[in-house]
Amino acid sequence: MKRLLVLLCLVLCSAAQATTPLPRDSIYQLDVKLTDQAGKTWPLASRRGHVQLVSMFYSSCTMVCPMIVDTLKLTQKAVDEPDRDRVDLLLISFDPARDSVAVLNQYAERRKLEAPRWTLARAEPAPTRQLAALLGVQYRPLPDGDFNHSSELLLLDEEGRIVARTTVIGRLDPEFVQVVKKTLSAP
Repeated sequence: MKRLLVLLCLVLCSAAQATTPLPRDSIYQLDVKLTDQAGKTWPLASRRGHVQLVSMFYSSCTMVCPMIVDTLKLTQKAVDEPDRDRVDLLLISFDPARDSVAVLNQYAERRKLEAPRWTLARAEPAPTRQLAALLGVQYRPLPDGDFNHSSELLLLDEEGRIVARTTVIGRLDPEFVQVVKKTLSAP
């Protein structure tokens, strides 16, 4: 009986959420389709209802991007155990030419970024640029195939609003973690 009530609540909550307009400052207002490491394509707005830690990267990076991943892992681990599973992690590639579904999948396996908690995604070049601008992430390709890019983690609330960001990479940012915990405890 309890399971049936929980299922009914999930269905009703999802239906109510689907009919509730997005806040004006939600990044989910951007109509972009992402394809994840499993090859599934979905609209960015389908992430609605989940607290997200988001960053942009490219899989062939050997310096900063692995540190971004490590910082995401540290941040997730710093969240109290009961809430840890309520934080989704989204890495979006700004190198869609080289970061195919297969490459993203291999990267996820190599770095032990297990779905469904971790999503590595790509989009076509124009939507990738739009999404980066919306997130405040800057990047530009270099002649050798690498990228010069800003490095930060963003926290999105359940409605896709940017709640906080940190440029602290390679170690834990305690202030950012506190905002993550506060966001998870919000009603």
